[in-house]
Amino acid sequence: MDYQANEPLPNTMQAIVCHGPEDYRVQEWDVPIPDAGEVVVKVKSVGICASDLKCYQGAPLFWGDDHREGYCQTPVIPGHEFVGEVVALGEGAGEKFGLFIGDMAVSEQIVPCWNCRFCKRGQYWMCQDKHDVYGFRQATFGAMAEYMKFPVGSLNYKVPKSIPAHHAAFIEPLGCSIHAVQRGDILLDDVVVIAGCGPLGLGMVAAARLKNPRLLIAIDLNDDRLETAILCGADLTMNPKKIDVIDEVRKLTDGYGCDVYIEATGYPAAVEQGLHMIRKLGTFVEFSVMREPVTVDWTIIGDTKELNIHGAHLSPYTYPIAIKMLEDGLLPMERIMTHQLPLSDFHKGMDMVADGTQSIKVTLTP
Repeated sequence: MDYQANEPLPNTMQAIVCHGPEDYRVQEWDVPIPDAGEVVVKVKSVGICASDLKCYQGAPLFWGDDHREGYCQTPVIPGHEFVGEVVALGEGAGEKFGLFIGDMAVSEQIVPCWNCRFCKRGQYWMCQDKHDVYGFRQATFGAMAEYMKFPVGSLNYKVPKSIPAHHAAFIEPLGCSIHAVQRGDILLDDVVVIAGCGPLGLGMVAAARLKNPRLLIAIDLNDDRLETAILCGADLTMNPKKIDVIDEVRKLTDGYGCDVYIEATGYPAAVEQGLHMIRKLGTFVEFSVMREPVTVDWTIIGDTKELNIHGAHLSPYTYPIAIKMLEDGLLPMERIMTHQLPLSDFHKGMDMVADGTQSIKVTLTP
């Protein structure tokens, strides 16, 4: 064999394969073999993301509509939140990434082209030419399988074995959360509102806590998630079903509104809520992957408040920070990683994520 491994890889494996909206099948698939510079891992845990759910349900972003081409290519193995044990290393891969057979490892969710304008400027997360994210593109099959490959051009990191595998699968969403918080440019005297206390929103609360703002507020419709937000570092929580959250935030800020608002719900109503809640000259960070286009009053953004509108995409340069946060126990991971299911229970996992009332983060174990 032309790669390093303790023992030969099997020929086939069990995998979840996406063939189209709501057409995801458990089937036998070829085990990937690493070429030079590539890594193969035995997947230990893989999370189900809200974007996985939206792809599964047929959202236009992934499958296209009259205005855009869909992002998903089929057939493809989904899964971009994962951790695995290194079982094979192509020539030079171990030296490049500091990995050995038996190490736990993770790969950033995007495999950039490294040749486009953005990649050459170090802005690889906005790669123009490929923008291959694991689990959606045929060049980058994901982790909902027994084995997966980190191809040439991937960004790979060793994960301490002190982090349980189902916790390490949270590195990817936590990295995204950290980037969103960094986009907020939070200052010490700021009042910060994070809308949405799903896995990403909770990661944002934990990351924003490290910025030590004057007041950190978490908003969600689910009281259990709000309790978890307190454990992540929120000073105050609010449930829009019970109180007028816009009025409450204004009362807490002498009528001005919050300084920074980070939207992590995925629902259009939270965008409008933020525009009314934020102060003039405030910073609005939009993270969510929306199911459909969102319409708002742009006059608020421009003439009325002159807001700073910042998008947040993926997790550039944040994986080492996320790994360290998990290693240091800065999040209540046993409350966040609520369910671990076998790979064969993929559809049950999707149903749990869609329901959202009984779980926070659902992972699959191949």
